[in-house]
Amino acid sequence: MERDFKSNHNWTYSCKYHIVFCPKYRRKVLVAPIDQRLKEIIQGVADETMSEILEMEIMPDHVHILCEVDPQYGIGKFVRLVKGRSSRLLRQEFPKLKSRLPTLWTNSVFCSTVGGAPLSIVKQYIENQKNK
Repeated sequence: MERDFKSNHNWTYSCKYHIVFCPKYRRKVLVAPIDQRLKEIIQGVADETMSEILEMEIMPDHVHILCEVDPQYGIGKFVRLVKGRSSRLLRQEFPKLKSRLPTLWTNSVFCSTVGGAPLSIVKQYIENQKNK
């Protein structure tokens, strides 16, 4: 099995995470064009934090992200930045979100390290979310 490792100045790592989070009340508000803008915001946060989005799918009522995050930055900080920035920007750009939800996201997040399952299987699972 071949592993791809990343490194910064003093760490060599392979930290891949599967993250899932939902809008408040699991409302189905993540539809076009909101879903496309959300993908842009998430990619922007990843670029800014030197993280890598391996796969991403936006469902109407939840978000799946497969990413690799520098352990010195931390997955918790990455998720807080994604949720905070996307909530602020999406609610500014799409006023209907403000009228439907008191806040965009729930406080809950599912986060799993991807080590037990082959990465290709997790990618395939996320890619096939919309096909169900």
